[in-house]
Amino acid sequence: MIKKIKTEQLKVGMYVHDFNCGWLRHPFLTNSAKIRDDKTIEKIIDAGIRELYIDTDKGLDVAGAPTEKEVKQEIQAELNRIAAKPKPDNIKSVSVQEELIRAKEIKKEAKKTVQKIMEDIRLGRQLELEKAEHVVGKMVNSIFRNKDALASLGRIKKTDEYTFFHSVGVSVLMISFAKHLGLDPELIKIIGTGALLHDIGKMKVPLEILNKPGRLTEDEFAKIKEHVEHGRRILKEYPGIDEVSVLVAAQHHERFDGSGYPNGLKGDAISKFGQMAAIADVYDAITSDRCYHKGMLPTEALRKIFEWGEFHFNKELVHQFIRCMGIYPVGTLVSLESGLLGIILDRGEKSLLHPTVRIVYDMKKGRYVTPYDVDLAQPLNGGGDRVKSYESPARWKIKLENYL
Repeated sequence: MIKKIKTEQLKVGMYVHDFNCGWLRHPFLTNSAKIRDDKTIEKIIDAGIRELYIDTDKGLDVAGAPTEKEVKQEIQAELNRIAAKPKPDNIKSVSVQEELIRAKEIKKEAKKTVQKIMEDIRLGRQLELEKAEHVVGKMVNSIFRNKDALASLGRIKKTDEYTFFHSVGVSVLMISFAKHLGLDPELIKIIGTGALLHDIGKMKVPLEILNKPGRLTEDEFAKIKEHVEHGRRILKEYPGIDEVSVLVAAQHHERFDGSGYPNGLKGDAISKFGQMAAIADVYDAITSDRCYHKGMLPTEALRKIFEWGEFHFNKELVHQFIRCMGIYPVGTLVSLESGLLGIILDRGEKSLLHPTVRIVYDMKKGRYVTPYDVDLAQPLNGGGDRVKSYESPARWKIKLENYL
């Protein structure tokens, strides 16, 4: 049986099923291991891991510890409670379909901009901040027209260009998050610029380490961690850069409980912008396909963000991020209680639990259907169905972008 325990409950003889730290590269060769000595337990605690999952069929048990199923049910209930609250930023001037046309071009331009800026830094050239600010301005305008178009495209990434797409993805998330929090548009642009450049310091890390497909050694991981300080120095050297942009880049790996890096800042010693960036950075990272692991589906990732928020993130900001994204983000494939498969088209005006869904497949009949839209908030107009769970598009061979 799989159970969740706190790291202080670990004992020699237990079997770790999952280190439960997908937001960092932990210092172990695999994500599961038998605890054979106290040094291993110390290593786990030193890595900043606060809770993990054990397999009681392969090692010692902890009486009274909740099962993995119970944990998931409890978290889902909390997500539903958070999602039931109204969203303050659901104003759209255009539909997601209309904005997708512009958003595709903006995303392409943003990726090229990041790639050019990072190549310049690797070659020792000066940072051209104006290029970043220009494309971020376009991203902000797109998100103010319809916040879901760019966000839904952000999940479409090429594995071999992860660094560039990740930078764009985090910027989109941060702009959306800042808009959701009601921040000033000019400040949102500054936040988005810092997010677009948050990993610029990686250009000072040796390529053989940065692009290594397998598990990093402890020395290699230490080199990777230096990218944060490299990035802070690169941005600081640019005259007139806003301090908020620097904070986003300099603090995106700090953690609320002090277990992050480079400075081990704790609680409100981390700026609000750094706290936001920590959440956005992890969310984009764990939903991305990499050469060494498959990315989580968005709803699963939000559940993990909520779980890790107990220690590593600002809890209130985690709740706001979930409301911002929606527990079923636009572009997510879901199954309905009726046996239909649909793609979230709009997250709902009054509740995130009652989105508008584009029906594309009938699981009972095992066939695709002519797409049609259903507003689950309108039971009298054919919307009496309910979302049952999220689904993997790959499993059903559905290309989401073709239907949005």
